[in-house]
Amino acid sequence: MGVQNRQKAYRVYRGGRVTKDDPDAARFDFGGGPATVTRPPSARPGAARPAAGGPPPGGGLPGRKVATVPSPGRLPRWWKKGLLIGIGVLLLLLLFWIYLGYRAFAGEVERANKRLDAKTKAALSPAGSMWRDPQVTLVLGSDGRGKNFSSARADSILLVRTDPGKHTIYMLSVPRDLRVPIPGNGDQKINAAFAYGGSPLLIKTIRDYTGLPVNHITYVAFRGFRELIQAMGGLTIDNPYRIQSSQQFGGKDWVFAKGEIHLNGRNALAYARIRHTTNPKDSDITRTERQQRVLQAIAHQLVKPTSIFNLRSIGEAVAKPLATDLSATELLALGWIKFRSQRTVECHLGGTPQFVGGQAVLVPSDRNRAVISAFLGQTAPPRQPAGSLYDPGCTIK
Repeated sequence: MGVQNRQKAYRVYRGGRVTKDDPDAARFDFGGGPATVTRPPSARPGAARPAAGGPPPGGGLPGRKVATVPSPGRLPRWWKKGLLIGIGVLLLLLLFWIYLGYRAFAGEVERANKRLDAKTKAALSPAGSMWRDPQVTLVLGSDGRGKNFSSARADSILLVRTDPGKHTIYMLSVPRDLRVPIPGNGDQKINAAFAYGGSPLLIKTIRDYTGLPVNHITYVAFRGFRELIQAMGGLTIDNPYRIQSSQQFGGKDWVFAKGEIHLNGRNALAYARIRHTTNPKDSDITRTERQQRVLQAIAHQLVKPTSIFNLRSIGEAVAKPLATDLSATELLALGWIKFRSQRTVECHLGGTPQFVGGQAVLVPSDRNRAVISAFLGQTAPPRQPAGSLYDPGCTIK
């Protein structure tokens, strides 16, 4: 065979001198003097091979130490147990505080139920569940000049319809000067029905004119709202235009700027009650709309989650200015429906201002029927004509 076919013999490396500047030399230094290649135990004849995937014999790889992340420390078991107990105690205290607030509220509502006379309760139409069925509640606003709710004047008349299935609240303002037939008394201002026969006659008059059943009733003494609004920390209202009183109310001149305003109890009472202003567009209808804004702001504030911490003081004040047939549970249902409602339809009846028998009255408009239909959720809400002061219409919010 030729020289090119002869295979070259290779020498087996059997160790040698290691230079001091070799950074990898420590990997092959096992404490046995000069760096030599040593067979691991598993490579020796007859030695057992390590299991696949397991650590090498000796507890790790030789050579450089590998940095490892220490396992996170665990909280002591007693510390965790104490934390859970502390959270449980706080929840129990919170629930107990809510219970005290509810009891204060329920006790005041019971007194508000006793302020309502039996004849008024008998005039109401039976209804189903406030949580499930549509309900119509008559809200009568009063200046609270009478000695009790039965003798107080009904300065504002508002119908509130709740419909849990549609997540909508409907409001219908009835001008107190609207001229309608009063059973047994002929055509008069609708407010006169309260003077002639109290709330039972007013309920019957509303039912005959509108065709709406009145399921519940609530008298609201606006003067009593001062303490409630103070307990809630005031109200925030979006005022659509500037209002300046032309006569003093409560011994003071009042000016309310356009835009978002914050009202305390006294200011909110003046905002809802002032009758004479420098704005020629103000009327009994716009005054009722101001009262609606106050009522809605109160309802919005009552259902805010932060009110739960003031529930006891609010609960004691919320029913004091009321006389109602609604129970505490039904009033809470109203608050829940308000919280869940996705929109509010605010409507008002209207007519043509005239003088009849020396009195300024509103002769009902034919469009009132369309507004009542919208209040029932049967048709789209008709808008009030632009520039009109007394025509009926609706606003969606």
